[in-house]
Amino acid sequence: MCRQVLCASFARGRITALRRTLAERVAGEGLGGRRLEDFVVAVNEVITNAVLHGGGGGTVRVWWQHGRLWCEVADEGPGMGSWSSALPPPSGFEAGGRGLWLVRLLCEHVTIVSGPVGTTVTFSVTRG
Repeated sequence: MCRQVLCASFARGRITALRRTLAERVAGEGLGGRRLEDFVVAVNEVITNAVLHGGGGGTVRVWWQHGRLWCEVADEGPGMGSWSSALPPPSGFEAGGRGLWLVRLLCEHVTIVSGPVGTTVTFSVTRG
């Protein structure tokens, strides 16, 4: 069984409001503490990447399925080009380059599908 928590579009200038709405809805669904914080950080990183590198916006969908909270972020940007699914940790004190690496640390079942018509990132966390 699948229960939708949030489905929304986003764009530059709306990330903060979306992050607040997401945190409220997910907390209302019973995810709390560190798991809630990690999930919100992960979603924020992926939607920020979509705004900065994926055409300026996209859609986010969050749902419960089989005891896991899932998130899917999709954009219609130019795709990621060549990238590795084994994203290494960022080096040094570079600005940026930590978003997807953080998502892999904080979440499970991370998948990235990217091509010339956009990128979709899907990931999940357990209720705890």
